[in-house]
Amino acid sequence: MIRNLAGWLIAVLTLVALAACSPIEGDGRHLIPLSGAVKSRLASMGSTPEAAMMVRIFKEEDTLEVWKQTRDGSYKLFKAYEICTWSGELGPKVREGDRQAPEGFYTITPASLNPNSSYYLAFNLGFPNKFDRAYGRTGSHLMVHGACSSAGCYAMEDEQIAEIYALARESFKGGNRAFEVQIFPFRMTPQNLAKHQSSPHINFWKNLKEGYDYFEVANHPPSWDVCNGRYVFNQPTAANAALSMAGSCPAVRADQTIVSAFLAKQDADASALSAEIARLANAEAARIAAAEQRERAAAEAAARGKAINSAVDGFFNGLLSPFGGGTKVAESEPEA
Repeated sequence: MIRNLAGWLIAVLTLVALAACSPIEGDGRHLIPLSGAVKSRLASMGSTPEAAMMVRIFKEEDTLEVWKQTRDGSYKLFKAYEICTWSGELGPKVREGDRQAPEGFYTITPASLNPNSSYYLAFNLGFPNKFDRAYGRTGSHLMVHGACSSAGCYAMEDEQIAEIYALARESFKGGNRAFEVQIFPFRMTPQNLAKHQSSPHINFWKNLKEGYDYFEVANHPPSWDVCNGRYVFNQPTAANAALSMAGSCPAVRADQTIVSAFLAKQDADASALSAEIARLANAEAARIAAAEQRERAAAEAAARGKAINSAVDGFFNGLLSPFGGGTKVAESEPEA
């Protein structure tokens, strides 16, 4: 009996020791290496799995983009993934339970990764961020994850999130402490802004566009902060224009090349936005005028048809009257 008990204890202790040393967590899906095709694609664009990365999400286009830093420091688009589903509508998340996917700028760290997600794999966006908290917005567990099911998240197919997760994991292994996720309602073009000009979120979206424009001209994700209830985008040696630093927001040292390009893009887009708003207004006025013209034409045609019918009826009634036709027979009086 004692020998059996001792043997049982040794077996249990051995299993515990093996479990404690095991590097496998869950089923190991979070450890799946990047494919050879992904590594080749990265190499062809002058990047590596360990290089820094950035993510952009566009709701209206159902698109998640992964950008990777290249040897010269600039960022290039690695791949655009189709988002399987996201919940809510265009506009920011406001409160817990509104089933609204957020918009804004979010910082992802290694602690954000969830290898044991119920939705295959996931990373937490970190909502609410500093901007969201400034407006008292609430919410939790806002993710980019797999399983193609969303209640306020951005859901991908499992194969897609596995690749995105692996890209993030390898970037962190390369010594990068974080990467940025930029979430927009749509691509921030003058045409799209004009189309949504009447939205109550238009000023918020124009603020997001400043960060969008910075990346477009700098080919590098901006650092961001919050001042006077707005996002401000800056870096120690490369910042967006002083317009973002108005009021009590601190001034920053700016790379004038970036600032000039930023201002030029902002001015060009503002002119294009005004022109597009005017074009849409003219098109709407023309549509209304055309609809009213069609209604008038239809009414005139109906009136002409009624007049013609009345004339024809009068003509035939006149022909038939000598023969007792065409006249209305008097109704007989009811019997008493």
